[in-house]
Amino acid sequence: MNEKMSLLWATKTQDDEWWSSFVTAPLAILVNYTVVDFRWLTPNLITLLSFVTAVVSAVFIVIGGTTGFVVAAILIQSSHVFDCMDGQMARYRKSTSASGSYFDRATDQLQIALWFGAVGYAAYDQSAEVLPVFLALIGMALYSVRGYVKYVAMHVEMSRDYNYLARLASEVAAPEKVEEVGCQFNIRSVAVWFIREQRKVIYFDEGVLIFMLSLALVLDTLIPMLWVFAVGQLFHGIFRTWQHGRNIELNSQVHIKK
Repeated sequence: MNEKMSLLWATKTQDDEWWSSFVTAPLAILVNYTVVDFRWLTPNLITLLSFVTAVVSAVFIVIGGTTGFVVAAILIQSSHVFDCMDGQMARYRKSTSASGSYFDRATDQLQIALWFGAVGYAAYDQSAEVLPVFLALIGMALYSVRGYVKYVAMHVEMSRDYNYLARLASEVAAPEKVEEVGCQFNIRSVAVWFIREQRKVIYFDEGVLIFMLSLALVLDTLIPMLWVFAVGQLFHGIFRTWQHGRNIELNSQVHIKK
């Protein structure tokens, strides 16, 4: 393995989501190997490309039909590859920025809303029932709750500890662990790594949702997927709310006024 590929692989961390970890992130590294030296192609431009691709995929979901669903699934996977590429490119070039991180995360949220909103409509169009729309809205709302309670917890912690953000920033700035396998292609170590990564499927994060959504489109099983989406986000929404509240209770030293 040459130095360029090793440096690109080093941009992939153990915090990758389930589907990203062993599918879209490695694919993104392969594409970046070809384009990362094109100076006109910036990480923010790739973020925009990811979002535009996501919008087009949502249009194909709304159009419907077997062809429309398959094309949408391919575009969703392409969008996610681009989503992995932008951060990898920024880290490889040592050009990460606060604005780039913001737009990357903001478009991720918008894409989930677009995709599941479109699937809710497509399932309604197929079944003439309002239930799929309800499931999509519930799932999207609870997916957003997972992020919302995190920032509510941060606000509560800041109200009792003015140094909280400084401590949090120091933790974020700590060097990230790089994947220990993958670029060496040792069969045993890669197999162990692959099996270990499967535990992440229970997190029901963006990577899992993208896999689940694409598979449902190809198989044309939208309503069962929406049930899994809504119930999964209900569980994680409740769990994350309890988890952050429990952490605040454990960390609290003084009374906090509402």
